[in-house]
Amino acid sequence: MQTLTQNPQPATTSAVKTVVIAGGGTAGWVAAAALSKRLKGLVKVVLVESADIGTVGVGESTIPPVQLFHNLLGIDEQAFMRATHATFKLGISFEHWGQQGDRYIHPFGKTGQGSFLADFQHYYLHGLQHAITAPLGEYCYEHQAAASGKFAKTEQAALSYAYHIDAGRYARFLREFSEAQGAVRIEGKITHVQQQVNGDIRALILESGQEISGDLFIDCTGFQALLIEKTLQTGFERWDHWLPCNKAVVVQTECGATLPPYTRAIAHDSGWRWQIPLQHRMGNGLVYANDFLSDEHAQQRLLTSMDTPTVTSPRMLHYQSGRRKKFWHKNCVALGLSSGFIEPLESTSIYLFMNGVIRLLRLFPFDGMAQPLIDEYNQQSISELEKIRDFIILHYHQTERNDSPFWQYCKNMPIPDSLAHRIALFRENAHAFQTGEELFRLESWTHVMLGQRLQPQSYHKLVAALSPQDLKHHLQQIRETIQGAVSRLPAHRDFIRQYCQAQPS
Repeated sequence: MQTLTQNPQPATTSAVKTVVIAGGGTAGWVAAAALSKRLKGLVKVVLVESADIGTVGVGESTIPPVQLFHNLLGIDEQAFMRATHATFKLGISFEHWGQQGDRYIHPFGKTGQGSFLADFQHYYLHGLQHAITAPLGEYCYEHQAAASGKFAKTEQAALSYAYHIDAGRYARFLREFSEAQGAVRIEGKITHVQQQVNGDIRALILESGQEISGDLFIDCTGFQALLIEKTLQTGFERWDHWLPCNKAVVVQTECGATLPPYTRAIAHDSGWRWQIPLQHRMGNGLVYANDFLSDEHAQQRLLTSMDTPTVTSPRMLHYQSGRRKKFWHKNCVALGLSSGFIEPLESTSIYLFMNGVIRLLRLFPFDGMAQPLIDEYNQQSISELEKIRDFIILHYHQTERNDSPFWQYCKNMPIPDSLAHRIALFRENAHAFQTGEELFRLESWTHVMLGQRLQPQSYHKLVAALSPQDLKHHLQQIRETIQGAVSRLPAHRDFIRQYCQAQPS
């Protein structure tokens, strides 16, 4: 791919009438779906992709905000789930992270019932001092439903959930949706990028010689970052000193005997591996740091850990954790892997695709490129990604494992000041918090910190105003209410069969 500056054009603030999306896959079609639906009649949406260029295609696990995105577009849940062979997801089961043999679930829902002045973890910790030893998960409806393998959609006791999806099928589903809204797909490989004299992108030149011009360009070319980096050279901030895993080997297997409504994240001595249950198969991947594990041993380790026969050959992926120094530069917005990548843990990639395009819609440059819009988009994007980054680093750093060089490194590595503050606050006084529109709620921080053996030295003594008898009654009532609700739920597989069973293909 070459960058050309030709047919010089003067700097312009003309209205944006055509948006060109470079690259397909999940990120590209997420962008096309949102723009073609919400800006219908206002802008033309063109997506350029080549069938010869593969996609990473392992983003098969999501988090609850995906529902908001689908609602924004008016997507029918049952049709979407049938098309993508989806299952429901209530959280993530973390195994062997704090110590080998440990297991906890990071659930999506609310945990317990606190008060205006003291969050629930303080009541929970106070209960431990009075021999009320029920695990934290028993105070969360989603946790208990996940642990029991149950799921249903009920108005009386609604669960907070996300989905496991077939990423390839999801991209095709969004393509059909986008084209029905008027988006235009052009097949072709990008070989040149033409720039205006002021550096803005003027057009993409395809291998066929076809020229695709536009007013706003969205870079969905993945790790290649053909527009935002190779053309506009925005720079990249690396995070591999905090997130040392940089490779993954992936394979698909047949379905297992059960269909759990959660993702499994199973730590090993040089990283972790995932299991993502779909209706028709199981997605599997082994994430690792190649400074601590060879490609050959990673593949062998993944294959020997499979519970069911493989249905695909193993595929190797390489990634770099970090972010672009600018997500929006000139008339180009980076979306998806071209903007940066944290890592697969906690399943944030598809969410970031979606929130990136929603942010663009909120700040859309209808009247042309305006620097205040660009600056605000970049500030919000950077802040969001760095908060998520800290939460992911927490999983690696807050561990008692010292059984391998990898875990010794993670346990002892310097961490961002922002994360060190959160850990210290929780260790000293059991305080967790969330700021503004931060993705991960204080319950998420609490489950992971307690689940990985960060035991607070103290807690908010306001909760001591409850008598031991009232405290016991309060905590017992929460647990019994949840137990009753879970007992009435059907098995996850049974609900899938009657609600959104996909047809064999």
